[in-house]
Amino acid sequence: MLHIYVDADACPVKNEVYRVADRYQLNVTLVSNSRMRVPQSSRIKLEVVGDGFDEADDWIVEHVQEGDVVITADIPLAGRCITAGAEVLSNSGKRFTDDNIGQTLATRDLLAELRGTGEITGGPPPLTQRDRSEFLQKLDVVIQSIRRR
Repeated sequence: MLHIYVDADACPVKNEVYRVADRYQLNVTLVSNSRMRVPQSSRIKLEVVGDGFDEADDWIVEHVQEGDVVITADIPLAGRCITAGAEVLSNSGKRFTDDNIGQTLATRDLLAELRGTGEITGGPPPLTQRDRSEFLQKLDVVIQSIRRR
């Protein structure tokens, strides 16, 4: 059965995930290196892993199955989940696929290099209400497409 996994430590769209999961009666697992508040629901689970490098990522990859959905801003994790057969969305609703993950990773590496040299400073802007609405719509589309298979 379709399951949603959230790379939860810095995920700004957890409430949106809860809303969509509730609508479709789907299970959600938030994977984090620390405790956090989650709604009281038998379908929402918090999995706290150690704080070692990539422990949350490794946990998600070990548990995700074909046809599941993963929400993450971590591009290497997205690539690993695509390989496992999952559908992957970024926090902004961008869908990571076999066709775009390589270029997305290369862009991430280039931007990291530019930040390291001081050419670029700061991170992405905060999510707007419009961004949140777009995420909701894209998550809904992904879930519907998986259910039609």
